[in-house]
Amino acid sequence: QVQLAESGGGLMQAGGSLRLSCAASGRTFSTYVVGWFRQTPGKEREFVAAVTRTSGIDYQDSVKGRFIISRDNAKNTVYLQMNSLKPEDTAVYYCAADPHWGDLRRGRPDYWGQGTQVTCSS
Repeated sequence: QVQLAESGGGLMQAGGSLRLSCAASGRTFSTYVVGWFRQTPGKEREFVAAVTRTSGIDYQDSVKGRFIISRDNAKNTVYLQMNSLKPEDTAVYYCAADPHWGDLRRGRPDYWGQGTQVTCSS
């Protein structure tokens, strides 16, 4: 069982930066694939970024070069550094974890956090 808790959301002007954190419970965190998704009202939750157990990384095309995902297994935490924010990045951001890359990448992870709001104003 893994519990995920996001923090770090907020309001930022376009061009600014925010760092999201996701703290995980459980001693097997290092064995999970972890990632971030986001959702806006009326739209499906979409993949943002993920990092594997061995630090393989994948990003959605629209955030490549601007967002950086990282994990600290010693702290059971995954981060999303968001730079050069755009108004279209406004969404609720969710942390996710799953033992398998495919399940997480397809948006079907075993575990979700409760979400944190990120708002970018123009």
